[in-house]
Amino acid sequence: MRHAFALHRPPPPAGRWHWHWGHWLALAGLGLLLLAASGAPAQTAAPDRAISATTSSVAPVYVVPVQGAISPASASFAVRSIERARKQGAQLIVLEMDTPGGLDKSMRDIIQTILASPVPVATYVYPGGARAASAGTYILYASHVAAMAPGTNLGAASPVAIGIGGPKPEAAPAPASAPASAPAGEDTMTRKQMHDASAYIRGLAQLRHRNAEWGERAVREAVSLSADEAVAQKVADLVAPDLPALLRQLDGKQIEAAGATRTLHTAGAPIVTLEPDWRSRLLAVITDPSVALILMMIGIYGLIFEFSTPGMVIPGIAGAICLLLGLFALQMLPINYAGLALIAFGVGCMVAEVFLPTFGAVGVGGIIAFAFGAVMLIDTDVPGFGVPLSLIAALSGISALFLFGMSALLLRARRRPVVSGADTLVGSVGVVVTDTAGPTGQTDPTDGWAMVRGEQWRIRSNRPLARGDSVRVTARHGLVLDVTSIHDA
Repeated sequence: MRHAFALHRPPPPAGRWHWHWGHWLALAGLGLLLLAASGAPAQTAAPDRAISATTSSVAPVYVVPVQGAISPASASFAVRSIERARKQGAQLIVLEMDTPGGLDKSMRDIIQTILASPVPVATYVYPGGARAASAGTYILYASHVAAMAPGTNLGAASPVAIGIGGPKPEAAPAPASAPASAPAGEDTMTRKQMHDASAYIRGLAQLRHRNAEWGERAVREAVSLSADEAVAQKVADLVAPDLPALLRQLDGKQIEAAGATRTLHTAGAPIVTLEPDWRSRLLAVITDPSVALILMMIGIYGLIFEFSTPGMVIPGIAGAICLLLGLFALQMLPINYAGLALIAFGVGCMVAEVFLPTFGAVGVGGIIAFAFGAVMLIDTDVPGFGVPLSLIAALSGISALFLFGMSALLLRARRRPVVSGADTLVGSVGVVVTDTAGPTGQTDPTDGWAMVRGEQWRIRSNRPLARGDSVRVTARHGLVLDVTSIHDA
């Protein structure tokens, strides 16, 4: 079927590049990716922070914005920024945080960097209305200084249930003094996650001399606190309306970091704000589960275009780039391999539908498998992660349109009459270019040559033919054509 379809595609004009619609689709996919990367919001320094580090002999304070869900991209940016601030002689690093939570691995990467940092790290929940929920609470507990702006909150640090079923309601935990027992309906995996998270935040609280009992309640009961309540219960250290006020309150304090005690001189210290570079913004874009899934689909379709019509080049290159970026993003995300296998199986079925006469059965099965796989793909219900159902429905619909559109084109091409190839010679009219009878009339009259469709063919006939006679092809045997005089026909 593919060959029948390809035969009707007109060749590109000589000396001119032919743009196929697959080229435009591939370029559009890459353009959307670059636009998303360049359009990702980059935080800018506020006017009151535009202080040059060279205007004072006091060591600078480095500010690292941590906005949105804690993801591999934000963790990479925070870890590299803390290391950069240490190398450039910072006296304090301020993580300006506003997060609904995030991935456990990314959170632990940030915490491990904070614990190992010889430069004190202050987590500042800012601006007003911001929050340090879930993973943000752990990071705040791990920091040397925990500060909050008025109108902010923290807490709700319960680990989210893993899987596509979403978080399940849990029974209220027993008091710490009560014997440990499993709540009704709570499975072993949930209990393991809960105990691990409780022990983790308790260890951080003991290390920083913070309220360990409330930290465990934040994990087990998902409770939250406002800024003033957090200070009153010794969860946070202080409340500051803005960064200069925070630095004034920290001035002169002694903080122990990595076994050494440092005295802060932050009042009037120069402030350096580190912004996410293009690498961090690109990583933030492609590690979004929705973008990763779209990249995979663009990559797969680009390779399909290239393999079905070799020589298009651009769809193949663009498809390989998008597919590799999508796979890179997925290996950084908590994916469900059963969901990934269903997606691969579904795409394989949709590709097979184009080349096999299954009348839509394999294609419909592939679309269903792809939809279920996309729903199961991201193995967490953490806020900010997951593939929206609307996107899954859109991709499934686009795949269905592509599948049945290609099938319709191939079927229409199959029904067209053959216009090239060996079979089209039968019935063609040609002109004899050599006499089939010799000078004495004794030569085999069936052997001669004729011009058919601009090509010279060896011919056989049941009677002698003269040069210039018109003949019609009746059969073909290899490189020899059987002809008859057009008058006889």
